[in-house]
Amino acid sequence: MRLGVLDIGSNTVHLLVADMRPGGRPLAQSSQRSVLRLMRYLEPDGSISEEGVQALEQAVTTAREVVAKENVDELLATATSAVREAKNGAEVIARIEAALGQSLQVLGGETEARFTFLAVRRWFGWSAGQILLFDIGGGSLEIAAGADELPEAAASVPLGAGRSTIEYLPDDPPGEEAVGRLREHAREVLAPVAASFGALARPDHVAGSSKAIRSLAKLVGYNAPGWSGSDRMLLPRAALGSWIPRLARLPASARQELPGITADRTFQIVAAAVVLHTAMETLEVEELEVSPWALREGVLLRYSESLAWQADA
Repeated sequence: MRLGVLDIGSNTVHLLVADMRPGGRPLAQSSQRSVLRLMRYLEPDGSISEEGVQALEQAVTTAREVVAKENVDELLATATSAVREAKNGAEVIARIEAALGQSLQVLGGETEARFTFLAVRRWFGWSAGQILLFDIGGGSLEIAAGADELPEAAASVPLGAGRSTIEYLPDDPPGEEAVGRLREHAREVLAPVAASFGALARPDHVAGSSKAIRSLAKLVGYNAPGWSGSDRMLLPRAALGSWIPRLARLPASARQELPGITADRTFQIVAAAVVLHTAMETLEVEELEVSPWALREGVLLRYSESLAWQADA
């Protein structure tokens, strides 16, 4: 069966087309992304502007055309924090569904964390033991931990890279004082999360699963001994921390010249680095490993399983 997952996030509208069979892994066939950075379109009252809604409609229409071209049997359409938290979210969802021609599943933050955790668990396998997961989107940071396919604990906090940039690092370059304010804010937000997760078993593996984390791992690891783009990507906290002052002094136009930093991540990468470093520090993590599977793969896996259970019923 050929399935599509449309992930309408705070930074991008991302379509993944993959072939699936019950009990099998997602076999990616194509991927199409529209970069929106929806946080730019937030009005003072928390609603998404008309310009932003139109950009969403266009991105969804483009994705729908790809779905038709790729002969997708079923499209699974999801939306995350930017749409779910917008003051005019109900109107935005209705317009997206009209452009898409089908219903949209709006994921809560913890549900998003659980889908992503499932994908990471499948990628690492059962032998990985206890896993702690970090996933940074545009609007929120998801954290989950556990030894099974469903996490023991899952949390979603408003520390996404786009949101944090707009609220704490609006200047270009932001400078170290602004970075310090974001770091203090992140510590306050993460303190209760760290307290609850601290009661769990120490992780055997710590994983990061977002594009921002992957970009930071490439940046930090580029000059490491033995580095190769095909190697397993590790992101040490100390190395990440050493990059933050340099990133904060560079304008966005210069950041895209750095290894691993794509043009669509230049404005948000400083905030992503600060939030991730603070989260690793708060939860006492020295190093994480980047997982290539994340939310979209989790949605595919769960849906494929539901079909298999229905067939056996």
